Amino acid sequence: MHSPPPQSSTLAIVSLIFGILAWTFLPLIGAIVAIITGHLARNEIRQSGGELQGDGLAVAGLILGYVSILIGILVVMAFIFGIGILAFLAS
Repeated sequence: MHSPPPQSSTLAIVSLIFGILAWTFLPLIGAIVAIITGHLARNEIRQSGGELQGDGLAVAGLILGYVSILIGILVVMAFIFGIGILAFLAS
């Protein structure tokens, strides 16, 4: 008798969806949700004993979330640095 194929983790799917949303409609909130659900999904998949799959989806959501936050921080830093340079040149 065949056993049913492993089911994909819902949290992994949510992580990927919000990772994509972090790059489109919900920059900060999407990234945070993608990171939290990605970590929860990976933990859930490890503890399922092979009953759940979707680690790749969770990792993709984590990468999208973390890179989105990193780029956001770099943009803010560049903006602050640019204002500082303008203030210095104006004085």
